[in-house]
Amino acid sequence: MLPKADLHIHTTCSDGKMTPSEAVELASEKKLACLSITDHDTYQAYGEAKEKAEELGIELITGVEITSTIGDKEAHILAYNFDPDTNYLEDFLRSQKKARRERIKGIIETVKKSGVDVDFDEVWAEANGANIGRPHLARVLMQKGYVSSHKEAFIRYLSNQKLGSIENTYPDYREVIDIIENVGGASVIAHPGKLYSEDEIRKFIDAGIDGIECIHPSHNFSLQKKYTELCESENLLMTGGSDSHDYKEAGYTNVGIVTIAYKYVERLLRMTEQRKNIIEIKE
Repeated sequence: MLPKADLHIHTTCSDGKMTPSEAVELASEKKLACLSITDHDTYQAYGEAKEKAEELGIELITGVEITSTIGDKEAHILAYNFDPDTNYLEDFLRSQKKARRERIKGIIETVKKSGVDVDFDEVWAEANGANIGRPHLARVLMQKGYVSSHKEAFIRYLSNQKLGSIENTYPDYREVIDIIENVGGASVIAHPGKLYSEDEIRKFIDAGIDGIECIHPSHNFSLQKKYTELCESENLLMTGGSDSHDYKEAGYTNVGIVTIAYKYVERLLRMTEQRKNIIEIKE
């Protein structure tokens, strides 16, 4: 069997339910060769998971899902195989953590207009030190009986359509692409699905994006084919992963099912190592 990789997974360092070590253990159980933990605006999990990955023989690549903006909408950019030891990147992600706090406060105020009794301190406690996000608010809504599931929370209160325009201080997508390049990493558009117009995808490419996440649970065969062909025509990296937020013991998980062939990881690694040899890493 050809080696497979999952390049998109979340842990308790942001809004996932597995610890970093549990994520590596699950990857091993699913016979994956390679894993990248891509928590929102933090790569804290990499340090916590590295020893377990070495123990179980899983190749662990640095990863983070960075929140940005394109026009008036939020955009997520995955960063891979960057230098994890730079103050430059840590300082930037520290500012991202503050931006996430301010945005969730705006979301809470919007949700409260629907008659929901919830406050920031409750959601902050649910995050328990992790990078805060809407899934933490969804869990509080479940605990307080407003919804019965995470899915219902997003349908009734937390989808982009329900929330409308919430002010944020996230950086422009072009700035994020530059930051990733400055630490020797590869930048990839996360789960584009139907999120972006053709014009917006072109803007990402013109700004120097390195790749597109073609394989994702939200992409049907038609979307996979569309983005794979685009990567081939534009000479872009192709990535994919489960985007799992589940518990390790979940009855069903996309980990080990939604994967990408390791040959695409090899191309990503070659490109980023060449980049590190050419540029001067910002410290």
